[in-house]
Amino acid sequence: MIESAIRWLFSYLAIPDVGLTSIFIISTVSATLLPLGSEPAVFAVVKANGALFWPAILVGTAGNTLGGIIDYFMGYGAKQAFAAERRSRWFGWLERFGAKAMLLAWLPGIGDPICTLGGWLKLPFWPCVAYMAIGKFLRYLLMTWMLLNVPDGFWRSLTNLF
Repeated sequence: MIESAIRWLFSYLAIPDVGLTSIFIISTVSATLLPLGSEPAVFAVVKANGALFWPAILVGTAGNTLGGIIDYFMGYGAKQAFAAERRSRWFGWLERFGAKAMLLAWLPGIGDPICTLGGWLKLPFWPCVAYMAIGKFLRYLLMTWMLLNVPDGFWRSLTNLF
């Protein structure tokens, strides 16, 4: 369902299926609280055109960081609505580590809520953005490098299964 919605959005905006614009949009959306992964898009572009390795990594990092910023501001605005939750363990942990906790923004499942809670706690914005970007950059770099080192035969055999 999500894939068909993304294809509809791309066709509506006249955006190609594969490219840096697609990486930016997918990485931004995937960094919000929506369940979508952006690593396959980055890998697909790099696999199709090896010269786009660094641009794809940087565009994915920028889009994913923007998504983290969106999460931050969602948390910033939601603070009043959920004041009772402030006593949870996550808040104490984030208050103790501050903006440096945003290094974990790359983690699947908990990274996006960490960005949201950072905004909720009104942690300093620019240090949060810097740590988010560092963590997300390292994730894209590592994941893309690892996927590129998988032999091509594996990817061909995987496509034969479907």
